[in-house]
Amino acid sequence: MGLVDPAGPGLTVDRGAVAAGGPGDATVADAGGSGRIPQAGCGDVGAGPAGSAGSGPRVGRGAAAGGGPGDVTDAEAGTGAVGSAGSGLRVGRGAADGDGTVADAEGSAQVGTGAVGSAEPGLPASVPETVPAADPGSERDLPVAGVRGWDRRGFVLAAGATAAVSVGAGLLGRALRGADGRDAVASRAAAVLPRPASPAPPVPRGAGLRIAGVSPFVTPARDFYRVDTALVVPKVDATSWRLRLHGRGVARPVVLSYDDLLRRETVERDITLTCVSNEVGGPYVGNARWIGVRLADLLAECGVRPPSEGGPADQLVARSVDGMTIGSPVEELMDGRDALLALGMNGRPLPFAHGFPVRMVVPGLYGFVSACKWIKDIELTTFDSYDPYWVKRGWAREAPIKTQSRIDTPKPFARPKTGTVMVAGVAWAQHRGIDKVEIRVDDGPWQQARLAAEDSRDTWRQWSFPWRATKGGHTLTVRATDRTGAVQTDRRARTIPDGASGWHSVVVTVE
Repeated sequence: MGLVDPAGPGLTVDRGAVAAGGPGDATVADAGGSGRIPQAGCGDVGAGPAGSAGSGPRVGRGAAAGGGPGDVTDAEAGTGAVGSAGSGLRVGRGAADGDGTVADAEGSAQVGTGAVGSAEPGLPASVPETVPAADPGSERDLPVAGVRGWDRRGFVLAAGATAAVSVGAGLLGRALRGADGRDAVASRAAAVLPRPASPAPPVPRGAGLRIAGVSPFVTPARDFYRVDTALVVPKVDATSWRLRLHGRGVARPVVLSYDDLLRRETVERDITLTCVSNEVGGPYVGNARWIGVRLADLLAECGVRPPSEGGPADQLVARSVDGMTIGSPVEELMDGRDALLALGMNGRPLPFAHGFPVRMVVPGLYGFVSACKWIKDIELTTFDSYDPYWVKRGWAREAPIKTQSRIDTPKPFARPKTGTVMVAGVAWAQHRGIDKVEIRVDDGPWQQARLAAEDSRDTWRQWSFPWRATKGGHTLTVRATDRTGAVQTDRRARTIPDGASGWHSVVVTVE
């Protein structure tokens, strides 16, 4: 059992730590528990000369996790002390794959056995002195400063609450899995994706740079970031799944089965997704090839018109089988972009962890206003009449993705040799496209990087810059310009309410 400093709403973890505070609330005990966790960023190191500016500590197997809607990073979190900046936490023990999930085994949050301190959202993390040492040799393990004491009375109360949450999470797990998930697993194994009527074009030659350390152009499903509130990944039987579409301006409401969607005309597109929880330089962005049904076509068939054409609904509220509600602007869903009810990811049926049997994918919008997984209901309404989950917690109603760029190599604290060092990374401005990336060394002039080939304006773009490195310490900074001519702002902003902003920097020492 880990140490807990009770303070915030929503005890949501099992075995060791508690979660609380902002987006990412796992709702099993939303009404009553307590316990606040340290906030941590999503990048490599904290701001300042010690590493990657504006990213917060990167988590290893004994440090802190997450921050913002979802507060779950399956690939980034391990066993040990746990931290979070959202209201709720689901921390896994490894990357999720197509059939398994990090919380699958017990139907509850898995968080390790370390101690957890308290911190207000947006403040530096604090961890009690009793935090166990991180795994030796992990290049991502970083010390956490700001030690504070712990409340013995709070520890006893939180320990009891943790046990209650364990039971509640187990019951929820059984409810979301049905007969131990066997029917769901069988339905996914039997699913055959149709040949898309509109296939994605081949990825252009040169879109993926062959530079060590740069994120691959297409993110494998096992490595794709996962940020949601599910204590237990729902395993939905596709044979019994239904999707209801109804609400304001829906002249012809409809209920669809999985087979109904498979029989419709499908499209295949490469689309980069980004979580609003992504700090500057953070990892919550990934690119995949999705196959699905155009949402705009389905809405039009049901008689829905966008507000610009006199439609009475300006918000589409998607509901998940686990109770999550996500609101998306109807105008953007019907403006011609490839907003999808996605059935497949990278050529296979969706993994359970990424929304099987059906999820929403909308290029250009942060996930908390578009990417409903395990979707079961679509209601047309207005922004004035309904606030979805995250809006109730202080996040924005509408959130287009901001223009961002990231240095993937060299890593913070790297010690390259003098001579030519390849600086490289990715940049994204979904549904606008990236037009230019520039690099600055220390306080020198901005120099233009070489852009890799563009797949589409809905995908990220890789870039590289051959730097003639000289001895000593240096700060490398990147910025991007999107296709509208807007230059990535240097103004620092938190993730809440509508996404982080600022320039990503790394500090290296050339030997």
